[in-house]
Amino acid sequence: MTNSVTVKELVDEMKDIRVVSGEDHLDRNITVSDLSRPALELTGYFNYYPQDRLQLFGRTEISFANSMTSEERMIVMRRMCQAETPAFLVSRNMDIPEELVSAAEEKGIPVLSSKRATTRLYSNINNFLEDRLAERESVHGVLLDIFGSGVLITGDSGIGKSETALELIQRGHRLVADDRVELYMLDESRIVGESPEILRHLIEIRGIGVIDVVHLFGVGAIRRKKTVDMVVNLEMWDRNRQYDRLGSAMESMRVFNVDIPKISIPVRTGRNLAIIVEMATMNLRAKWMGYDATATFERNLDQLIQKNSENNLYKGRK
Repeated sequence: MTNSVTVKELVDEMKDIRVVSGEDHLDRNITVSDLSRPALELTGYFNYYPQDRLQLFGRTEISFANSMTSEERMIVMRRMCQAETPAFLVSRNMDIPEELVSAAEEKGIPVLSSKRATTRLYSNINNFLEDRLAERESVHGVLLDIFGSGVLITGDSGIGKSETALELIQRGHRLVADDRVELYMLDESRIVGESPEILRHLIEIRGIGVIDVVHLFGVGAIRRKKTVDMVVNLEMWDRNRQYDRLGSAMESMRVFNVDIPKISIPVRTGRNLAIIVEMATMNLRAKWMGYDATATFERNLDQLIQKNSENNLYKGRK
């Protein structure tokens, strides 16, 4: 099923956009994040007309339209008004050609206006639509902002994800989503996570129930969305399994063709998972900044082995 955003949702989100005409047709759907600047169409070129896009008129388009006769404008505007066209938008509060309003009213297409400059308006709307129209995937877990990094905590139900998240919140970190995390692709290398609206700001602790993080900790304890930088998977301790002790075997979790660094932490009585997750986040940030403690340890170990080998060789010669 194709994601869509109604024109009304766009108007409600972008407070600087007002409805000029077509108030009764704001339920029209926008299914494409790109906008169209219909400069060529004003000249009569319709061989490729992206009719399913929001049509944005800037100073160039309005100036050219004003140079046309009323009859020419009416012909072109009617050709632009297609069944899939969601709306027309004019920037800089410029005067809107009467022919555009008339042709749009004939087809039930809203005409909008904004005081924003064309480039800024294009960017703001494009960002909003890319966010809302992006393909989404829901995962079971908890997403937090820890030291500025987005950390997705996963694991089997009942293993302690929410309890770990609660302690991290008490330590000053921020909750993004608990239980269900909606992930979507922001660009070719970044995955963003947010909470479903019904679960926003809420966290469930077994034995206590659902608590409102904003009510207990304040608005500084939550974030609406966050880029996922690392996945921490909690799993029950298995004495027969060999766990990575040096941190050299980094795994990854693939979401929408993006590989996100992942580590697995064994859960055992007495382990403070909140502090361990904090340290894992700080260690990853250190690697991004060029410092790798594992590489340093291995380099020191190689130097020690080399030194001992030279000493043994020297003693053998004596």
